[in-house]
Amino acid sequence: MTSPSRLPVLAGLPLAVGSGLAIPVQGRINGALGARLNDGIAAAAVSFSTGLLVMIVISLVLPRGRAGLAAILPAVRNRAFPRIYVVAGAIGALFVFAQSFTVGILGVALFTVATVTGQTVSGLLVDRLGIGPAGKKSVTGIRIIGCVLTIAAVAWAVSPRFSGAGAGTGGGPSALLIPVLLPVAAGFLMSFQQAMNGTATVHYGTPIAATLVNFVAGCLVLWTALAVKLAVAGPANPLPGEWWYYLGGPMGCVFIGLGALLVRSLGVLVTGLGMIAGQLLGSLALDLALPAPGTIVAPATVLGTLLTLAAIILATLPWPRGALRRQRPVR
Repeated sequence: MTSPSRLPVLAGLPLAVGSGLAIPVQGRINGALGARLNDGIAAAAVSFSTGLLVMIVISLVLPRGRAGLAAILPAVRNRAFPRIYVVAGAIGALFVFAQSFTVGILGVALFTVATVTGQTVSGLLVDRLGIGPAGKKSVTGIRIIGCVLTIAAVAWAVSPRFSGAGAGTGGGPSALLIPVLLPVAAGFLMSFQQAMNGTATVHYGTPIAATLVNFVAGCLVLWTALAVKLAVAGPANPLPGEWWYYLGGPMGCVFIGLGALLVRSLGVLVTGLGMIAGQLLGSLALDLALPAPGTIVAPATVLGTLLTLAAIILATLPWPRGALRRQRPVR
């Protein structure tokens, strides 16, 4: 077994930000596919299925992919890590479920803040418990401040969109409580998914195998849910012919694979924060280059995104003990 090498923070953090850029692009594509099919579960199943096909091809064509494929069953059989880690992809399916069922109720802004809050809090917890391959990381005051600032900055960045949150509930703020809990839970579990994938990657020797297993588990969950829905409500609209509707799955391969690789070097919290920064930057770029109908890029969006980047830098700097104290002059 050859474990992936560790990356320094200065190299790994930009990769985490870059992988996060794929998240809003995937969301835009899957949202358009869901609207075309008139079925969010069917769109998620199609997205996961195209991602699975991509990972199967990569696993069979690349030498490291074939080596990782051969390492999956021995690692699981020998209990190199807890076997529940192989179903980490179900957490991704839960995230898609949360997206499908609550964005229409909460709006994109409140959904984003809810998931970021859950992911940031659990990132601290997972690092403290040492669940991921990077081992235990202390919960320092600087990291807590950086996390709180990140949540506040994300809320500021998406605040121009809050006007549509809960517009269709008719029950006031109390009616949002239960819908908010689902994306918070999905975001909370995402850090555990990254830790599981990172640990599996160490034993498979490549993130390719961990990403493949994720898509297999996610497809099983989503296709089971879709089968139940078809039996109850009937089929969705026919699949579209335009090729770009099927890019959501490959986008998922990017951030799941890079996330599995980076948690060993950066830890779960820093990897998640980097992806959050990339997600905001990608959303801002999409709104500027390819705005959706009614999209307005407000100053709060730009300033909140910049503050998020500053908060993440604050949380990721090494900050050696005593570095902020006044140093005595050398005589």
